Amino acid sequence: MLTFIVRRVVTIVPTLVFVSMLIFGLQQLLPGDPAKVLAGEEQDPAVIAHLRQTMHLDRPLAVRYLYWMRGVLHGDLGESQRSQQPVTTLIAEKLPVTLELACLAIVFALAIGIPAGVVAAVKRGTAWDYGASMLALWGLSTPNFWLGIMLILLFSVTLGWLPASGYVSPFENLRANLASMVMPAFVLGNAIAAVLMRHTRSAMLQVLSQEYVRTARAKGVSERAVILQHALRNALIPIITLGALEFGTLLSGAVLTEQVFTIPGFGKLIVDAVFNRDYAVVQGVVLVTATAYIVLNFAADVAYAMVNPRIRLG
Repeated sequence: MLTFIVRRVVTIVPTLVFVSMLIFGLQQLLPGDPAKVLAGEEQDPAVIAHLRQTMHLDRPLAVRYLYWMRGVLHGDLGESQRSQQPVTTLIAEKLPVTLELACLAIVFALAIGIPAGVVAAVKRGTAWDYGASMLALWGLSTPNFWLGIMLILLFSVTLGWLPASGYVSPFENLRANLASMVMPAFVLGNAIAAVLMRHTRSAMLQVLSQEYVRTARAKGVSERAVILQHALRNALIPIITLGALEFGTLLSGAVLTEQVFTIPGFGKLIVDAVFNRDYAVVQGVVLVTATAYIVLNFAADVAYAMVNPRIRLG
């Protein structure tokens, strides 16, 4: 297992370097001069020249990349041109909010999608199967912003059970935090649950038709053990892949949902940075998001090896 993990880590390092080069290179193609933006309306040539020198904009692209990477390796992603705050500080403020939202959403998705997919596969062709498929179609077809507004009207305006918007830190009030996060987490988890259900059903149907499943049944193994220990475990590999990718998507910022529920997360940060042409923030957020995707794929590879020993031995 250790050898398998080391091999995967070795492949991650060059991938991260390539991704960082791509992010930095594409950022340089964006229009506008950061030095002129920081110089203000007067556009004093002396001030612009000083800023260009300070920000290494007068150096070749390769040299600027090395300066930037040196800062990244030391935890310095630059400074926001709009708020004059370090990018690492802004990310440290917003990332935990989106991370909590993503974790709650993926819990909803797994709790709904996998059991529904298993039941639909085991009860294929019955009312259970059709009902689960209809729920999955509803989840895929319902826009997140519309579902969020409907939940606000029902649980906040009509029933008064939950707050309509806002965010409370769990360190301040855990109960208020969960009350403010449950609706947006369900909205995001609902769509992912529909996708997980379809993939789980498809994978389970494929596995249930295999020889080893029929052999287990012929040997008198209980149906519960056949489904949970033999079929589901082997059907988990595509589900793990999908779950890792969906979790990465949630970390990159659920923009519409965060806007509907006024949650100060990663989505709002990246939208504001793009509109304000705050290039350092855009660079930092994209780098963190790309790194999260790579790390989640690594975690999925490790999960594969734990679920199926043939992968780590092969």
